[in-house]
Amino acid sequence: MEMEDQMESQRRKGVSKDNLISETRTGSLGCIGWFIVCLSGLFMILLFPITIWFCLKIVQEYERAVIFRLGRITDRKAKGPGIFFILPCTDSIVKVDLRTVSFDIPPQEILTKDSVTVCVDGVVYFRVSDPIASVANVTNADFSTRLLAQTTLRNVLGTKNLAEVLSDREGIAHSMQSSLDEATDNWGIKVERVEIKDVKLPIQLQRAMAAEAEAAREARAKVIAAEGEMNASRALKEASLVIAESPSALQLRYLQTLNTIAAEKNSTIIFPLPMDVISHFMRK
Repeated sequence: MEMEDQMESQRRKGVSKDNLISETRTGSLGCIGWFIVCLSGLFMILLFPITIWFCLKIVQEYERAVIFRLGRITDRKAKGPGIFFILPCTDSIVKVDLRTVSFDIPPQEILTKDSVTVCVDGVVYFRVSDPIASVANVTNADFSTRLLAQTTLRNVLGTKNLAEVLSDREGIAHSMQSSLDEATDNWGIKVERVEIKDVKLPIQLQRAMAAEAEAAREARAKVIAAEGEMNASRALKEASLVIAESPSALQLRYLQTLNTIAAEKNSTIIFPLPMDVISHFMRK
């Protein structure tokens, strides 16, 4: 049901957009207008060798031309690319670049949902999808999109807490892209991609987070050390039980310890004692 409602709203939005543009494009020039057009055509024919250079226009592969005749848009589709013909004196053209444009969103100081002030910036990629709408429906589509991107960044991040801002950048960028694309659809703008570049935290908050992380690491280190001590004590207990079952094992361990000490270059003085003497004292 929600999907049907969204499709219906998009269809209505598209219909309203088409109606707005069609109203701009259609309409009679009037008697005076047609008289001026005919006069311009007659003037072009009389001075044909000269006026041909004013009638032919060329646009590049990545451009489109919107033609105004006496202030009205002449066609439902923009001209180009290549060469096309206009009437002198009555027709004027506006060239629109269809290439993808990128711009940086200036750093914005934003208060998050959990009352933390952060400084966030980003980058937006967009292009003109409808040249006629971008000329007829908005004064400056590029500048308007830049301003809207700043306010959209503030609105989206204002509903997130600090943890979500730091961890869910991809979701925030997708939400911004959807909002911008929906808002600029009537301007003939297609927002292709939005990225969050950097999130700057206050110095005091950085220090507090660093202290919290350091305390957490120290706590984990103490737990790991305690677990190591416990495992070592269990191993020593098992080793003592094995040695107690075989008296010769204690002798071998004693000789191994002497060998380890002798291998190192140190000034330790060792007085070896026979195991029989030690065992005699142990029995007592």
